[in-house]
Amino acid sequence: QVQFVESGGGLVQPGESLRLSCAASGNYLRVYSMGWYRQVPGKQRELVASINSLSTNYVDSVKGRFTISRDNAKNMMYLQMNNLKPDDTAVYYCNRAVNPWNTWGQGTQVTVSS
Repeated sequence: QVQFVESGGGLVQPGESLRLSCAASGNYLRVYSMGWYRQVPGKQRELVASINSLSTNYVDSVKGRFTISRDNAKNMMYLQMNNLKPDDTAVYYCNRAVNPWNTWGQGTQVTVSS
């Protein structure tokens, strides 16, 4: 069963940067299109970035600020987040980009506030 561990979140001021990491069990990262999701209380979980062997995709609100990458050899995925805004405040999760597995990690909290 796949397992995810997200890390790297924190409290930052607007305009600052964070790099999130996702550790995945097994070799799932290299097989599937993977993504970073975020969720705020009272709202549905939102896919903000995805990556496969050919391309990366981003939701409009993070284009030009976030960069998704992965290291298949280490079973790791990353989300570099620059120029953070208060609207980026959320818990961030990693999972398969299409038909995510029911198993979610604990997520990592990102708070952007002055």
